[in-house]
Formats: sequence, C-alpha cells, structure tokens
Amino acid sequence: MKSPLHRFAYFSAGVVFAILWASASAATKIGLQSAQPFVIAIARFAIASAIMLGIAHLVMRQPLPSGKTHWQQLFIYGLFNVSLYLGLYVLAMEEVSAGLGTLFVATNPVLIMLINTLWYRQPVSLSSILSFVLCIAGMLLAAYPLFETSYATWLGIGILFLSMLAYSVGAIYFARRKWDGLHILTINGWQTLIGGVCLLPCLFLSFEYSANTFDVRWWSAVLWLAIPVSVFAVLIWLYLLRDNPIKASAWLFLCPIAGFAIAAILMKEPLSWHTLGGVLLVIAGLYLVQRMRRPGRKRQ
Repeated sequence: MKSPLHRFAYFSAGVVFAILWASASAATKIGLQSAQPFVIAIARFAIASAIMLGIAHLVMRQPLPSGKTHWQQLFIYGLFNVSLYLGLYVLAMEEVSAGLGTLFVATNPVLIMLINTLWYRQPVSLSSILSFVLCIAGMLLAAYPLFETSYATWLGIGILFLSMLAYSVGAIYFARRKWDGLHILTINGWQTLIGGVCLLPCLFLSFEYSANTFDVRWWSAVLWLAIPVSVFAVLIWLYLLRDNPIKASAWLFLCPIAGFAIAAILMKEPLSWHTLGGVLLVIAGLYLVQRMRRPGRKRQ
C-alpha cells in the first residue's frame, strides 16, 4: 500500500503537470505579440534540446544514438512530433484563442486511439466513434462564440486539427518502434533538435526582422515553453506514467479546464456557457477512452 507521502507527491505532480501543459498555449500567444511563429518555435526547440541532451550525455553519460535505424527513427519522430505538430501549432495560435488551443491538445488521446485502430485495421468500436464525436462537438461548441469576437478563425481550427493529427501519428510511430534501450531524454533531446532543424527553411523563408522584438515578453515566453513545458512537464508526465499509466491519463481531463482558466486570467479571453459545455463534452470523450484503456475491460 502506498504511503500518504507518495499519494501527496503523485497528486501534486498531476496538478503541476496539468497546469504546465495547459500553460503552453497562453505562453505561445504572449510570445506571438513580440515575434513571428517560427522564431519562437525554433528558439524553444534549441534551448529545450540543449538542456535535455546536456543532461542525457554530459550528466547521465548516456550513449549517443548509433546506426542508421536509430537516426532514421529519430528523424521521422522529430518530423512528426516537433516539425509538423509544434510547427503547425504555433501557426494556429495566431488564429485561435489560447483556451481553444489547450482544448484541442487535450483531445489527443482520442485521436491517437482512433488513428491506431484504423491504421492497424482493427474493428472500430461504438465507444471509439462516440468519444471522437463528443470531442469534435465539444471543440466546435467552445469555438462557436469565439468566431464572433475574433478569437478564432476556421483557418486556425483547420491548422490546429492538422497539428493534432501530426502529433497522433508521431505518438503511434514512437510506440511501435524499438529504441534498443535509448534513454527517453536522449530520444526527446535529439528528436527535438532534429525537428527544429527541419523547420529552419520555414524560418528563413518567412523571417522579417521588423516583425520581431526580442524583449522581456519574448524571452519569458520562449524560456517558459522550453524549460517548464518542454522539459519539466515531460519529465513529470513520465513519472506519472511510470507510477500508473491508467491513472496518468486522467490528468489530461484537467488540462482544458486549466487552459481556459489561464487564458482568461493572462489573456483576458472570454468564458461563456459555450466554453463550459465544450469542455464537458471533451471530458466526456476523454472519459470514454479512459474506460476503454482499463486492463481487463472488454471493448464495447
């Protein structure tokens, strides 16, 4: 039986993870007030990868990836999980609210489950379809009033969905590959660096010096995204997964609530009954996926 101290540590870690993960959207929106999307993204990836690779190879003395297979897998994973996912995400945040961005991110488990089922040609259950429909309905409901107040556009919604699709494909690819004992910090560090390098052509083609002000707001946003979000939140997530993978995914339920609260406080974004209804529908969709993942539970 786990001690009260362990339960308190687990609970605290879950709350901190949800807040940090949800804060990424607001931090991105703040950074976009001072700089272009790819300027923010590549600076974030450079700092985060340097920290993770420094810890992995200089402090922990982990071996470097070796052989064609390792580097090929890191390239593909970095392309989907960083270049496409976060590259599209930072573009979308120019068009949608921070709260809506967090709501989309929270639906990733549902999208991963559905894509995985279709990819491996497994029967699609009624629960899978229902969870997906609930999440889509929730996101559209939360977005509805934002179109009238210029806090969201259909272009932004489309880019955001493509971003989540790229993340889901990357997550499935990562889970299905053999990494031959590579430490998770080694994998994350290199895929973040590779993903950032792949975005450099986008930066060179779109860069306008006059559109970027490297002020305190820009540095605050980039450092927050690089260290608390890309490093600490990922490490906390790994701790939660190691302790109990089923319980860990339940903390994703808190992310959209925390995301809208942070956006309302920092960005003065509007909250409405549409917001509440949308969040509840997404949480219901996530709950269905949570139930389906429980070991020993028959799929419906």
